[in-house]
Amino acid sequence: MNPDRPAPPADRPIEPPRSDDAPFPAAPGHDFAVRRRTLIALLVAAIVLPCVYVAAMAYSDLSTREADATDATLRTVRVAEEHALKVFDMNEALDARIVDLVQGLDDEGIRANEAEIHAKLDAIGGGYPQIASVSIFGSDGDLLTSSRFALVPPVSISQRDDFVGIRDGRVIDHVSRVMYGKVSGETVFNMGVARRDEQGAFAGIVSVALRPGYFSSFYRDLLGAASPMAMGLIRSDGAILAYYPTRASSPDTIDAKSPFGLALARGSEAGVVRIHSPVADDNLILAYRRVGSYPVYVSCGYRTSAIWAAWYRHLTVLLLSMFTPSIALWAVIWLSLRRLAAEEEAWERWQAEASMRRSIESAYRQSRKMEALGNLVGSVAHDFNNLLMIVSANVQIARRRGAAGFERELSAMERALKSGQSLTRQLLGVARKQPLRNETIHVGRWLPACRELLRASLGAKVSLVIDVNDDVWPILVDVAELELALINLAVNARDAMPNGGRFTVRARNIGFRPGEGFPLDGDFVQLSLEDTGVGMAPDVLARAFEPLYTTKPKGMGTGLGLPQVFAFCERSGGLAAIDSAIGAGTSVHLYLPRALAAPVAERPAPPRPDVVRPQHGLRVLLVEDNDEVAAGTEALLQMMGHQVTCVSDAAGALQRIDATRATGAHDEIGEIAEGSPPPFDLVISDIHMPGTMNGIDLAEAVQQMKPKLPVILVTGYAEELERARNVDVRVLSKPFDIALLERMLEEIRRDQAPGSRPRGNVERDTTL
Repeated sequence: MNPDRPAPPADRPIEPPRSDDAPFPAAPGHDFAVRRRTLIALLVAAIVLPCVYVAAMAYSDLSTREADATDATLRTVRVAEEHALKVFDMNEALDARIVDLVQGLDDEGIRANEAEIHAKLDAIGGGYPQIASVSIFGSDGDLLTSSRFALVPPVSISQRDDFVGIRDGRVIDHVSRVMYGKVSGETVFNMGVARRDEQGAFAGIVSVALRPGYFSSFYRDLLGAASPMAMGLIRSDGAILAYYPTRASSPDTIDAKSPFGLALARGSEAGVVRIHSPVADDNLILAYRRVGSYPVYVSCGYRTSAIWAAWYRHLTVLLLSMFTPSIALWAVIWLSLRRLAAEEEAWERWQAEASMRRSIESAYRQSRKMEALGNLVGSVAHDFNNLLMIVSANVQIARRRGAAGFERELSAMERALKSGQSLTRQLLGVARKQPLRNETIHVGRWLPACRELLRASLGAKVSLVIDVNDDVWPILVDVAELELALINLAVNARDAMPNGGRFTVRARNIGFRPGEGFPLDGDFVQLSLEDTGVGMAPDVLARAFEPLYTTKPKGMGTGLGLPQVFAFCERSGGLAAIDSAIGAGTSVHLYLPRALAAPVAERPAPPRPDVVRPQHGLRVLLVEDNDEVAAGTEALLQMMGHQVTCVSDAAGALQRIDATRATGAHDEIGEIAEGSPPPFDLVISDIHMPGTMNGIDLAEAVQQMKPKLPVILVTGYAEELERARNVDVRVLSKPFDIALLERMLEEIRRDQAPGSRPRGNVERDTTL
């Protein structure tokens, strides 16, 4: 594309500094980067080294505590194993003595000597605190005699597991589960052996009932009241025989799937495992040992919560002792970094003052240049509008007078007028004095409809590609200005690709948030127009925004294309940006704001009523400072049958209106008194006029009168139209369409007819 393309504002060139504005040289000894790196390295070391030391010490301390806990459980479980072994060995010896005592006696013989055997049983087991009772049972499970009763009650254990197991030869049942003993009258577990008759047949059992509380008391005395350890006596199938400390809701068996339960199932003799114990309600380091050849194990578990609690206490002391001086060191280094940053900032401010002054001067010169160009363009456009108005009015006069033989010349003048109007529109757009008629459009449906318009602008050698999805957001723009922008870009692309190429139009949704580096925030639709042309050099790209700047040959370009594109995007609330390089083509990106409302569905225009020519003319007060424009407009109005009075400024217009109202006495039926000047039916005024009052001031003053007069304002400036929208008037833009003026006048005539209802002055032509 050619240079009528905008570059982003950040790409504006800055004039080179003058010799007396050269930057200050760096001061010796102010190597801020080296000092900053040194301080940061010290700060990192002051943080990392204590942290590494604390982590190593904490890990070592935790490992040591776990090792000490494991050693403590192993030592303690050995003591408990020796104690349990002595108890079970003694019980086995007692069972053997009792078996020898009743050897050769059958059940009836034992019952016959019940009193004597009871005394001996009481003497054998009565002196041991762990023994609750010593009993002899017959082959059918009936109680024969016991150390607890001189005369035994009728008790049978024929269905009890330990009796059935001993009878059937199961080793594990020689030590029973914990139960409530019917003979002993308390909670016990039994250790029994079988009795045999002379033929070796099963003759019953001898059972010694042991108190679990005896073992719990021993474990309490062994560990101490505040010990973090727990001890237990467990049968090889996981049944708990005794445990300390006891809990009311503790289970009575070990979980078979726990590491300890699996070790019992394997028949392991001893070991150390880590488990979560529901019995202790904690995680444990558990050491266990088998009690001799008996189906019983002793266990000792160390609570890991106690290990962690002690470790946390030690870690707290370690952290306080290590990080208290470290924090002071960090604060010193941090303050040094802050002071260094403050010194560097002051140094940079000192260094930047000269370049800042140069940048401000350059930006000021550029702003003044653009302002001067804008004012120049606006003034030229205003004067050019007046010239076009004169020509347009006289062409209309010639046509209405039926100038025969001049049809070709008049048509040529009308075509020239349209070209002049288009050029004026571009000039006013660049000068930001062209009003925008914004409406919401759907990009995905609107762009394909412009295909033929773009093809006509590109020519036959350039292929057109439109890549737009239907999910692109609607945008709020002036459709005519957008079409003009696309035509300008298409024409530039055509000139940049004399041998043909490809012109691609894409659209996508994009959002910018504060802090992302884009000059705008919010949701936008990005229209990207890309060509495969020769591209632009950096110096040309930097000036692409400037009005009247062009690199095209004389007569080929006006220098208003890309400035119009950028001014349109900026006034629409968006931005235009450009990417280009020599030989790489050019991409122009138009960022247009997303519309919050959906596009309004198009409705068929209502049929226009036939224009009814007025039966009598209106009395028009024409206010225009340009004599030639006033003469042409007056001639047109008179040809339409209206009476016209011309004044050159707003003050003169008010005087004429006041004069007609002051001297125009009316009779009772509203007729004008004889000899009084007639009142005006409406005022047609230019907005831009010399003097203290402009056309809008005049319209506001007229609106205060009773009754108020309808007003038609004529202008070529957008900023004046913005103010005119707040006044109840009709607006025409220069050069205006005579047919539109006729319709306005006809509406005013109908509104002033007797019995008519005013419809309000809402019709406006704001297309400049």
